[in-house]
Amino acid sequence: MPKTFRRDKFAAQFVPRKSFAFYQRYAKTAISQPDGKARTCRPGADYGDCGLLTANCGMFVHFLVRSYYSSDSICNMKIVQLSIPTPFYVGDVNVYLIKEDPVTLIDVGPKTPEAAKALREKLAENGVQFADVRRIVLTHAHEDHCGLAKQVRDEAKNAEILIHDWETGHLFGRLAQEQHRKLLLRSGVPPAVFDDMKGLYEEISLLTDSLDEGDYISLKDEMELEFESGSLRVLHTPGHTPGSCSFAREADRTLICGDCVLKRITPNPVVSPDPVDPERRFPSLAEYLVSLAKIRSYKPTLAYGGHGEPVTDFEEIFNRYVRAIDERQKNVQALISADGSTAFDIAQRLFPRSFDHDVHRFLAISEAIAHLDYAESEGKIGVELSDGIEIYRK
Repeated sequence: MPKTFRRDKFAAQFVPRKSFAFYQRYAKTAISQPDGKARTCRPGADYGDCGLLTANCGMFVHFLVRSYYSSDSICNMKIVQLSIPTPFYVGDVNVYLIKEDPVTLIDVGPKTPEAAKALREKLAENGVQFADVRRIVLTHAHEDHCGLAKQVRDEAKNAEILIHDWETGHLFGRLAQEQHRKLLLRSGVPPAVFDDMKGLYEEISLLTDSLDEGDYISLKDEMELEFESGSLRVLHTPGHTPGSCSFAREADRTLICGDCVLKRITPNPVVSPDPVDPERRFPSLAEYLVSLAKIRSYKPTLAYGGHGEPVTDFEEIFNRYVRAIDERQKNVQALISADGSTAFDIAQRLFPRSFDHDVHRFLAISEAIAHLDYAESEGKIGVELSDGIEIYRK
C-alpha cells in the first residue's frame, strides 16, 4: 500500500471498497438507516449501484466539489474558540461560540465546577451569558464535549440541544449496555477486565447530565444551521463515534470538526455497537477514513478541532493521518501470532506501557479492534469464532 496519495487517488487506493458512506445527494444508493438516507456498503451485501460507485471511486473528490461563493458574497461569521479545562489526559476542550443571532455554542465542556466557571467567564468576556444562548450543538456525546449541555440549556430556558441520532453518550454511560459487554467479550476481553472498565466509565459518566429523548433535536447530514450572516452545513463524519458531526462554513471553507480532526494527535476510533445492527461492531476506522475524505472534499482553509489549535494546512494533516494509519495497520498485522490472536492480545502487545492506565486500556482495545476489523474487511487477515471469541489469523 503506498504511503502517499494524489488527490484523485485517495478513495480508490485507500478507502475500503465496501465502506463508502455516500449519501443520496451524490449517489444512487438506497441503504436503509434510521433517517432513510444512504449508509455504508456492507461486506458481502448487494447494494446495486454501489458497484458503479466503487468502479468510479477514483473520481470521488471530483463529484463532491462544491460550488464556491464569489468573494463579494462572503460575510465573516463570528466564531470564537474558548478553551475549557477537563479532568482528562487530553487536556482542555475547545468550545466554539457563534456570536450572532441565534447565539450558538458548539460543544460545552464537561460537567465540573471548573469547566462551568471557565465557560461562564469566557462567554462574559465576549459579552454573552448562559441566558443568551439559543442553540447548543454537540459534535459528539463524550463527556468532555457534552457534559454541561443540560445546565446551559436550563439556564438559557429556551435553548435547543442538537445532536446526531447515532450518539448515545448523552443518554447512558459508555459501557452501560449489554451490547457493549457482548462485543468486548467476543473480542477476547476477560469479564473481570470489562467490569473494571465499566466501573471506571460509570464514574466518568457523572461528568455529564443524561438527557431524555425529548430534550434534543436530531442533527441530519446536509442540514443547514442558519445564522444572521449565513449558515453552517452539518456533515455526518462518523469514526471517532458513530454520530460524530462536523460543520462547514462553505463561504470561506472554514470547518468545525470536533474530534474528527486534531492537530497534535490522531483520533481514537472508539469501539461501539452499530446503530443499525447493535449485535455488530460499528466499522469505526473504515467510516473514519471516508469521513476524512469527505472533509477533504471541502478543501478546508481552516479546521477547528475539539482539542488544541486550529489546523491551517489540512492537506498536511490528512497525509500524516494516512501515513499513521498505514503504519499502524502494518504493526497490528505483524503482531498476530502464528496460532492466532484476539483483539485483546493485540491491544496488550501494541500498547504495553500504557495498557493498564485508566481509560487508556479501553482506548487501546478500541484501537486494536478498529484496525483488525479494517484489515479483515480488506482481506489482509482472517477471523474465526472459537468458543464465542474472535481469533484473527494472518
